[in-house]
Amino acid sequence: MGTSSRSGNSNIILVGFMGTGKTSVAKELARRLGRRYVSMDRMIEERERMPVAEIFSKHGEAHFRDVESEVAKEVADMSDVVVDAGGGVVTRDENVSALTRNGILICLTASVDKIVERTKGRKHRPLLNVEDPKAKIEELLSARKSFYAKADREIDTSALSISEVVDKIIKEVGTFPKEIP
Repeated sequence: MGTSSRSGNSNIILVGFMGTGKTSVAKELARRLGRRYVSMDRMIEERERMPVAEIFSKHGEAHFRDVESEVAKEVADMSDVVVDAGGGVVTRDENVSALTRNGILICLTASVDKIVERTKGRKHRPLLNVEDPKAKIEELLSARKSFYAKADREIDTSALSISEVVDKIIKEVGTFPKEIP
């Protein structure tokens, strides 16, 4: 996992592939820590006035990633929030730099089979609306592996409940040598 000499980390940013539990875990983590929950995808949807899947189909992934980068900079200026970052946000170094300026990056992972199970039949997953979603998941995970490795911590959610993942994050954040409670 990545290491850094960042200071003043007040945000907890969850990254990882779709289906690893970012949204559910981030909401519960925010609730337990008494912090505000922030969804980068929701911010993008509000800015673009359409769902993520529609942004992809009408404007393409490159446009989505550009808007995502703008939102990452906005989120970096927030304090004491739990951020549910999109699955591909880490593919741009500028996003990682922005988000980690004021936060700890925690990557949630899961096995390919668990991701397939968790994302099956979800039409709002534009990158998985393909003939062979499992092959696409494997391809994307392989392509993003080095990006996810930039996270400060990694937690495999495959066999854990939301509550167990939150417990692990709270423990991990407590061991991070920064000012996060």
